[in-house]
Amino acid sequence: MATYAIGDIQGCYEPLRRLLDYISFDEGRDRLWLVGDLVNRGPKSLEVLRFVKGLGAGAVTVLGNHDLHLVMQAEGYGKPNSEDTLDDILAATDRDELMAWLRSRPLFHVEDGYAMVHAGLLPAWSVEKAQALSDEAQRALTAESYRDFLANMWGSEPQSWRDDLAGWDRLRVVVNAMTRMRFCTPDGAMEFRAPGSKGPPERGPAGCLPWFAAPNRASADHTVVCGHWSALGFRQEENLLALDSGCLWGGALTAVRLEDRRVFRLPCARQVEPGGWE
Repeated sequence: MATYAIGDIQGCYEPLRRLLDYISFDEGRDRLWLVGDLVNRGPKSLEVLRFVKGLGAGAVTVLGNHDLHLVMQAEGYGKPNSEDTLDDILAATDRDELMAWLRSRPLFHVEDGYAMVHAGLLPAWSVEKAQALSDEAQRALTAESYRDFLANMWGSEPQSWRDDLAGWDRLRVVVNAMTRMRFCTPDGAMEFRAPGSKGPPERGPAGCLPWFAAPNRASADHTVVCGHWSALGFRQEENLLALDSGCLWGGALTAVRLEDRRVFRLPCARQVEPGGWE
């Protein structure tokens, strides 16, 4: 049995299937770890959702910002974007089943020294703390009152974590860090709006640094597996596997076999022009 962690798919179904053929993925034996953003911007989000859901326990996926955007669109919250490619899902006969399955995915997964999240972890969060906070968010997303959470989830405030945060502010910080963050200040204030906040690490906002480079990061005792940041590209460090290598933009789709960290990459045809919404 092997476990393969794969970067952002974003509706690029055919590149995903080619990559799985390339690594000789065995659905009856191997497992996939998917870093979120299964959907949107690419041409076949519906096919990706159905395929991953059909793998059952063979696929572990965490929620990304595009996945949450889809859930919100399906429930009538948030604003659609002109670059969305979600209509097939929203019109599908199995839409409700797919949305219930997607909404029940966690924001965070920990196993065997690896911790998977779509975007990142705030510097003060240990892996144990992050797991507890992810569990809080997952309970809110699967509760009977989940629509109340969706109505209050989006927004960029508060920028920082405090242990005394409560209510929607508390959950919003968790969602923003785990699904949207790239840069933060050394003391953990997230930056989403300043120039450079979506660009490469060397051209980030003034006073900020990549979340994984924050000094004394409490989660550094695990290898964090993440995506979300195509301008960062694939990066492998002792305690980091960043897997978004820009398949959507004509880069590559990357898989790492966690047992030995062997890297598999296949080039992808460009699906959309560079730039645009996260």
